[in-house]
Parts: sequence; C-alpha cells; structure tokens
Amino acid sequence: MRTPIPLTVLATAFACSLVSAPAHARARVFVASYGNDANPCTFGSPCKTFQVAVNVVDPGGEVTAIDSAGFGPISITKAVTITSPAGVEAGIVPAAGGDGVDINAGASDAVVLRGLTMNGSSGGNNGIVFKSGASITIIDCVVQNFLFEGILLEPTSGANSFFITNTIVAHNGSVGIYYLPPSGSATATGVLDHVTSIYNIDGIDIVTTNGGGTTKVDITNSIASNNNGDGIFINNASAALTVSIDNTHASGNTVEGIFGGPTPTVLLGRSVITENATGVLNGTSPNTFYSYGDNRINANGTDVPTALNTTFKTQ
Repeated sequence: MRTPIPLTVLATAFACSLVSAPAHARARVFVASYGNDANPCTFGSPCKTFQVAVNVVDPGGEVTAIDSAGFGPISITKAVTITSPAGVEAGIVPAAGGDGVDINAGASDAVVLRGLTMNGSSGGNNGIVFKSGASITIIDCVVQNFLFEGILLEPTSGANSFFITNTIVAHNGSVGIYYLPPSGSATATGVLDHVTSIYNIDGIDIVTTNGGGTTKVDITNSIASNNNGDGIFINNASAALTVSIDNTHASGNTVEGIFGGPTPTVLLGRSVITENATGVLNGTSPNTFYSYGDNRINANGTDVPTALNTTFKTQ
C-alpha cells in the first residue's frame, strides 16, 4: 500500500522551491506534464522529463512527479530517488531499442525507484537495467511489455544489494526479473517481496553461471505463475548461491514451477507449486534443495521427480 504525500509536505516543498538556488544545487526537484526542461525543476517551475531532473538534482537527492504523464527514459549515474505520490502515474515509455531505466552508478550509490509505470510496447528492450551501484530499490512499480527482460540485474564487481517489493512484472519477452552477472565476482544480497512476475518466458531467474561471487536471495510472499518457461529458475557454477523461497506461488508455468541446480542451496517453505509441467525439479548434487515439509506441491504433470532434502524441519 502506497502512502500518499501529505498536502503540507507538498506545500512546504513549493515554498522551498520559491527560494532562488542554482540549478546544480538542489536536493529535491520536480517534473510535471506542464513542465519545461528549460525550467529550474522547482515545484513552481518543474521540468518536463525525468532525465533533465536527474541531471539537475544533487547526488542522493529526490526527483518527484507532480502529476500523471509520461516522463521519458532515464540514464542514472549517481545516487538518486525517483518517485511519484499515490494517485500519480509516472510513466516511462522508451523508444524502440532503448531501455526504460539504465543504472551505471558508483560503488557507494543507492538508487531508489518508487511508483513508476514502465511500458515497452513501443519496442523497448528492457524495463530496468542495473549494471553498477551499491544498491537498487524498486517499490510499487509496474514493468511490462518489453522485448527482453523486465528487470535485469547484471553487476560485475563490488558488493551489491537489490530490494524489489510491491511490484508487477508482466508480459515481457524473456525473463521477468533476472539476476545475471555477466562476468566478474560481484557479490549480492537480494530480497523479492510481494512481487508478481507473470506471463513472461521465465518469471524469476537467479543465475550465476557466467560470473558473480557469493549471492543470497530471499523470495517471499510472491507469485511466479503463468510463464512460458519456469516460474523460478536457480542456477549457479562454483560460487555459493543461496535462495530462500517462502510463502510463494509458482503455478501454471509451461515448464517447471521451480528449478534448482547444480549446487545452490535452496530453502523452500510454505509455498504452493501446482499445475506446472513439473512442480519442482531438483537438479542439485549433492542434494541441497531443502523442503521444510509444509509446501503444497500437487496437480503438476510431475510433482517432484527427484526427492527434495527434508533434513530441515519447521520449528
């Protein structure tokens, strides 16, 4: 549930925006449907596009959409929060062949995207691409209709974290949410909570076969269903990979509800896996795909062809 910005806060922002300040020295800037990119991006004189506002705002500052409109794609190279209040649809529709949001930030930079609606129906490649930065937080967003990935996380170095919550990723031509370091030894901790990934090829893929160091991901209270491949796909090479899945639905996928292999540690509890071609495909060796014994895995073409490890119990 998104929390509306109180009118008093917006009024304060407006009052502050009336104070003259250089364009390069603002901790908070604004965009609006009636804005102009020649404006200083204040509340009273907002800019038109997210990109100009991001260029103007201080590192670590905030860009806020005042009203509903399309504000264009964004390239981010610093710490920033981009947000819209409840009731405002801040749209991003990239041109054919482009991405909605590209993030190439510094090693200590935190990027937050809140309340954005991204649509690739004009031929956009990917919704959000995170290549570098300390962290990416995605809250209350919709990412849909892209040719390839909805959200692509592909760091190559450093310690990274990602947090995605209350977000819908749907109708993308490849993977809904894809963690895929292309090379290097980036380490990562990730949380996917109250995420819905549907009608993609795969719903959620956590893959470290090409690169990446120690990676730990929690998937909770989420849905990875009705995809044309796997609901959740977990695959590693030599680097340690641990994925915990709790209270999550993986149903109606064309291939597997959940796949894990060859050596990740997968912890599965309180989840529903049903009406997939294969419910849970355990490809780990030795057997490190753990079930707490409180899941509902049934009505699949094949439920569990290779037994899960039941050493761990609920307590």
